[in-house]
Amino acid sequence: MALFDFLRAKKNTASIAKERLRIIVAQERSTRGGPDYLPELQRELLALIKKYVHVDADAVKVDLVKDGEHDVLDISVSLPERGEGHG
Repeated sequence: MALFDFLRAKKNTASIAKERLRIIVAQERSTRGGPDYLPELQRELLALIKKYVHVDADAVKVDLVKDGEHDVLDISVSLPERGEGHG
C-alpha cells in the first residue's frame, strides 16, 4: 500500500503545481493588457511609501480594473502591524 501512497502524493504535488501555474498565467494576462506606466507607478509608489514605513516590494499592488465603462486604478498597500514598520 505504500506504493499507492507515493503515487497519490505525486498527484497532490501535480495539482498544487497546476494551481500555481494558473495563478501565474492569470497574473500575466492581467498585466499584459494594462498600460505601460503601471509597473513604473508601482515602483514609484513603493519608493514613496518606504520613506515613511518599511514595507516589502510585494506590499504595493497596482492594477487597472474595469468598472462598467470606466477603467479604475486599484492600488493596494499591505502595511506592517503597528510598531513593526517605523524607521
